[in-house]
Amino acid sequence: MPGDDLTPSEAAILFVLMAEAREVSNTELRKRYGVDVRKSYRDKLNRLGLVDSRREGNTFLHQLADKGWVRVQEDLNFQSSQGRILGGALTALQVNLRDRVMGRSDYRTFGEMFALTDVRAGTAQPEQQRTLDLRIRQAYAALAAEPGAWVSLTRLRPFFGDVDTADLDGALRELEREPDVDIVPEENQKVLTPADVAAALRLGGQDKHLLAIGVG
Repeated sequence: MPGDDLTPSEAAILFVLMAEAREVSNTELRKRYGVDVRKSYRDKLNRLGLVDSRREGNTFLHQLADKGWVRVQEDLNFQSSQGRILGGALTALQVNLRDRVMGRSDYRTFGEMFALTDVRAGTAQPEQQRTLDLRIRQAYAALAAEPGAWVSLTRLRPFFGDVDTADLDGALRELEREPDVDIVPEENQKVLTPADVAAALRLGGQDKHLLAIGVG
């Protein structure tokens, strides 16, 4: 387990945001799930880069960050003396989603499983699969909170397990020439994980990590 010392409450917040796969307000989280992202939780999860939060009016909006999508696939501590049964249930759910459900399906990551649009290989209509360009745009739309939002290539690449890496890289390079597409390096190189480094696209003599579409 990573050495981030997440509490059961913090782990539960990540799991709820994973299931929602979108930006959710504190108010909605409390009403629907009884989850209160209090300031101490928010500050810690933001500092660790697991959750992105922003203020809107009198509340905060939260969304699982790229590092958060990676973290929810690793062991989480849901056990607490106040909710041992619930903790056991959540642990069982996580383990079985990761080890059994994904093992019997085309899904490779929780990010792909909970994407708001189904863009698994072979699920789109034939005319929608004519080019990798279109598939990349579909995958981006499933992952991005809004047009123009940054999506890491770490989250994008699992949607293309059936595509040769060189072919996908070539398609990304071609797509980057479009006026509404931008692929850039991560400014803060210290936050890059080994997965981010491996997923990077070599473009213009630089390793680039983030994709945005709809920026033109």
